[in-house]
Amino acid sequence: MSTAQEARNKETYHRFHAAINSGDLEVIAKAIDEFIHPDGRFHAAHLTDVTLVQAQQRVWEILLRAFPDIHVTVEDLLADGDKIVARQTVTGTNSGEYRGMPPTGRSVTYNEIFIARFDDGRIIDLWGVVDVHAQLQQLGLIQA
Repeated sequence: MSTAQEARNKETYHRFHAAINSGDLEVIAKAIDEFIHPDGRFHAAHLTDVTLVQAQQRVWEILLRAFPDIHVTVEDLLADGDKIVARQTVTGTNSGEYRGMPPTGRSVTYNEIFIARFDDGRIIDLWGVVDVHAQLQQLGLIQA
């Protein structure tokens, strides 16, 4: 894969996250349709019975309801061939229901790492590790 294609994949990833950071579900839904391949697969321990498009729609509905001010900062973005690796920091304030619990009013800062594989300019495979433990600790939902 050319360096130009790697640069385009990184730009696509940044554009997707710009939409996510809009906080607008309609903008995010359009970005999902634009940047994620309809046959995309989400490789995670949960939501494996849904497509990547469905998983992303569900994740952002849940997160925006729970953390209306959620913001994802891409700290590092590396490209190699048809894949990118992103190290990200997520911040937000829990002002909505989350995981069946009422809002705590607490702020969270947690990290995540994603690997995305691109096909024809769209994300077709996504693997991720999110520090949910740190998130839940900061919300007071689990013990430190």
